[in-house]
Order: sequence, then C-alpha cells, then structure tokens
Amino acid sequence: MSTDDAPRLRMPDLRFVAVDALIPHEHHDELRSGPLVQRLREQGVLRNPPIVAALAHDDPRFVILDGANRVTAAQSAGLPHLLVQVVRYEDPGVRLSTWHHALIDVTVPALERLLATVPGLSAAACDLRHALAMLARREAIAFVSHGSGRALTLRGGDDLKGRNLVLNGVVACYRDQVRFHRVGNDSLVDAQADHPEVTALVVFPHFEPAEVLELATSGSRLPAGITRHLVAWRALRVNVPLDTLADPERTLAEKNRWLDEWLREKVHQRQVRFYQESTVLFDE
Repeated sequence: MSTDDAPRLRMPDLRFVAVDALIPHEHHDELRSGPLVQRLREQGVLRNPPIVAALAHDDPRFVILDGANRVTAAQSAGLPHLLVQVVRYEDPGVRLSTWHHALIDVTVPALERLLATVPGLSAAACDLRHALAMLARREAIAFVSHGSGRALTLRGGDDLKGRNLVLNGVVACYRDQVRFHRVGNDSLVDAQADHPEVTALVVFPHFEPAEVLELATSGSRLPAGITRHLVAWRALRVNVPLDTLADPERTLAEKNRWLDEWLREKVHQRQVRFYQESTVLFDE
C-alpha cells in the first residue's frame, strides 16, 4: 500500500475486558457455541475478537455487536477476560443491516401451522408490496414472501419489548423444524437464484442502533442471526494466546499493558496488514 494511504489507516481499538461486562443483544446459537469452545481449546488462540460498543459513557459494560457465540464460548470455557474490538456505534464505519431467513423445502400450509403455535402472533395474507410497506412502517414485525407476489404479514406486540418477544417466537417455531440460509437481500427471487431449494423467505425489519442498545440494557434478546454489523477496519486473525486470556493471576491492566507491547511488536515485525478492498476467505 502506498504512503499516500497511510494517513487514513488506523489501528483497531483492541483491549481486554471482563467477560461479565459483555452484554448480548441477541440469543446465541447453541449449535455453534459448543464447537467453538472445543475449537478454542484445540487451537489455543482467539483468532477473531468479538465486536463491542460501550453502552454509555458512565457504564463500564459493552454491548456485543458481533460475536455472541464466541463470548458464550469464552464463558463456558471459564475465561475471566476476553480480547474484544471496541467501536463507536455512531461511527460511520459501523453499519447495521439485517439478515433474512431463506427457508428450504417448506410449504405455505406447513409454515402456517408452525406460525399458529406462536403466542400473540397474527398472520394475514396480502400482496408482497403491501407487506413491504407494512414492514417499513413497523406495522408488521416480519413477513413471509412465498412466491407469485404473495406474502404473509406477521404482527404482534405493543412495544419494542413485546414485538421482540413475538419475533423470538416466530423464529423459534421454525428454527429446529426447517433448514434455512441467512441472506442479505429481501428478494425471494434472488434467494432462489442462489439457493434453488428455497421455497419461502422470512423478511425482518431494519433495526436502529438505539433499539439494539435498549433491548440489550433491558435484558431482552433478538433472535440469533438477524442483525448484521458491518465494521470498517475489522481485526481478524489476531491469534491471542488462550493462556493469556485464561490467566487468573494477571489483572486487566496488566493484560492490556502486555497487549499494547504485543501489538507494537506485531507492527514492528510487519505482521499487520490493512485491506481496503473486499476480501474472500477460504480458511474460516
């Protein structure tokens, strides 16, 4: 990279924090957390630190933006501290978007039967355009696009916490019954182009950072795998030794002093590289 780019480069804010100071905004995926504990122990390093943001200026806690499963794995492994990348939620380099669920080989009648088991949920058939408008106005908590321009609008809950409770019920009703892909586009046609086995698409709303923070501080949790945080200058393959994370004798201050020196040595040895272009990794 040329020296003309150098002024725009900035090192990620990496630091050790207490594991119990990390507050999730979404449920963790139990199927992923167990294998992560095993992988952490086998590899002996933390490769990719979770992304977190401060809850408030006078609050020592952090909300987990990405990496809830890694934090759960750290808790299960009994780690007192964890390396995280701290970002400012209001920073333009942090963008919040949504994952949608592309359901595989499920019929509309079968899905309606599953949805009928969700307390407080009302489902109504309508055309796709109306469903999109209702979701944009937050009159619906989600909708299901199932082809031919038709959809099922899903409604329930009177406030943020209530809507989130029903939304969790929606995802829970099919999560263990129907296989699905996470996709970033709310188009069923596009999802089927990439995954021909998809028969329906559950489309979720766009959440605002303030909603994520409110849910986290209230103890509520969004369903796993709905929010998607895109972070510029994300730190990957940091490979901090597990022994350092697990050491109960060293204080947070001592570990962070060690980290500062360790990172300086990484830079000095030219082991840190910035990628401004999009990259595709094949060893995750």
